[in-house]
Amino acid sequence: MTPEKTLVEKAVSKVSLPGSRSAFMVLRNHAPLITSLEKGEVKYDSEGVEGSVAIASGFVEVKDNTVTVCAEV
Repeated sequence: MTPEKTLVEKAVSKVSLPGSRSAFMVLRNHAPLITSLEKGEVKYDSEGVEGSVAIASGFVEVKDNTVTVCAEV
């Protein structure tokens, strides 16, 4: 989601994120976390179909098998 609207909302098997310290991947049952993101691509796999969203910066929260990204695109 961006401050203006939600861009993607779907069930996914994995999400790759451009973390401020390094890129990382979130899979099912990942430990809870909140961290900042830097310029790059948020990549996801939904039922074998890959997608991505380019971001300028943002934050991510991972909790209870839900990944919420708030980013500037």
